[in-house]
Amino acid sequence: MNDNNDKVYISDKPMTENQILDAAAEILACKYVRKDAFTSSQATKDFLRFKLANKEHEIFAVMLLDNQHQMIDFVELFRGTIDASAVYPREVVKTVLLENAAAVILTHNHPSGLNSPSIADKDITKRLQEALALIDVRVLDHIIIGEGTYSFAENGLL
Repeated sequence: MNDNNDKVYISDKPMTENQILDAAAEILACKYVRKDAFTSSQATKDFLRFKLANKEHEIFAVMLLDNQHQMIDFVELFRGTIDASAVYPREVVKTVLLENAAAVILTHNHPSGLNSPSIADKDITKRLQEALALIDVRVLDHIIIGEGTYSFAENGLL
């Protein structure tokens, strides 16, 4: 794929639905998310929806951001079952330090389609916030992807 002059090149080989969604997420990342440094929360949610909505298992991922809140990388850290994923703060901290991120947006999907946070979702968000605060990294949001999206920040949980 090439984002020069707003042209996109995709091979002439058949693509799976997930490959198409990954390509759409990359277009959003190049066009909106990286350039606008997350001034558009809707572009961020769209990017995450394209990345995670069609996954059959729960995936916990992190968007690693620099000081200007531009994306350094999107990393899928943990893969779980159809309704749960174990998340280890130590591994999140290691990934953040490795990429030298200044802030993060946490995200995971709910394959069931429900996008409201569980008690476990709230607990791990708090634990990650505390762990990352020790190394001066801000958690800007935790976005759950279901049939819709749920933002912890927009709902006053961060």
